[in-house]
Amino acid sequence: MIKAALKEWHRTHAQNLPSRIESLKDRLSTLDQKGEDEVLSEEELVEFHGVTSDIHS
Repeated sequence: MIKAALKEWHRTHAQNLPSRIESLKDRLSTLDQKGEDEVLSEEELVEFHGVTSDIHS
């Protein structure tokens, strides 16, 4: 039972990991560029910190 649950977790979290990381980096770059041009909204700041955290986890 634990082995099956672990396999499911691994499949869910590790599948397409490189494309997920690339997508997060693209979003981070977009928010970073916008932050250089104008002040980010509170929502965007929360997203910025969340994306950064997701990349490093």
